[in-house]
Amino acid sequence: MLNKALNHLEELLVTFLMGAATLIIFISVAHRYMAGVDIPGLQDWLLTLNFSWAQELCIIMFVWMAKFGAAYGVRTGIHVGVDVLINRLDDGMRRRFILFGLMAGALFTGIVATLGGHFVWENGAHYAFFNTFGIHAEDIYEGPTTPDLEWPTWVVYSAIPLGSSLMCFRFLQVAWSFLKTGELPHHDHGHVDGLEDEVPPVDFDPYGMDDNLHMKDLKHTMVGERRSGEERRTHASPAADERRGGAERRQVSDKQGDQQ
Repeated sequence: MLNKALNHLEELLVTFLMGAATLIIFISVAHRYMAGVDIPGLQDWLLTLNFSWAQELCIIMFVWMAKFGAAYGVRTGIHVGVDVLINRLDDGMRRRFILFGLMAGALFTGIVATLGGHFVWENGAHYAFFNTFGIHAEDIYEGPTTPDLEWPTWVVYSAIPLGSSLMCFRFLQVAWSFLKTGELPHHDHGHVDGLEDEVPPVDFDPYGMDDNLHMKDLKHTMVGERRSGEERRTHASPAADERRGGAERRQVSDKQGDQQ
């Protein structure tokens, strides 16, 4: 239950940040160009609006989106990896190397999360938490703020410890699932949502090339490929079948008329 809620929170956060950043950039660019158009009333109103903060906010949003999107990628198997050599090993060695890679990822992201958390704490989070709970914090560094939004920078930098911690958790989660089932999360980069995937025949070899350039087409004959009469009849269109059937029926009728 908790893991499912975390999955939804992760997806909603990435979706919101991506959509909101795109919308803010669009409005900012439209405001910049429309404010230069001499339209009475509208131009004066646009010049009163201040969008100098838009670029800084979008940069912050994209940083957060990238950190949590990386954790999402670990969970869904969307990260690209070179596994040609790994897949050529026997099952035992392949299992060891995959586990080593997952644990190395967990270790690296765990170190980044720890160092990032220490940096954020010393960069102003310490001061903010002490002031929030009424603890004396006179000699503690308050921390800088961002230039345009004037937000505490420790809030912005919190994406590093939070995102890296979630990514470390995802590495451990995938490693545990691989230990139990022997399977890794896999994402088909060629899949398009809303379209049904074509299921090839059982004996179909997608790497069997006729011209050493293109994968074999299941439906269409490749240029230069010769087909027998039976294959042409098999792959003919319904209209061609109808025409051929009509011609055969006429031939039969003509022969019967000659015999009579």
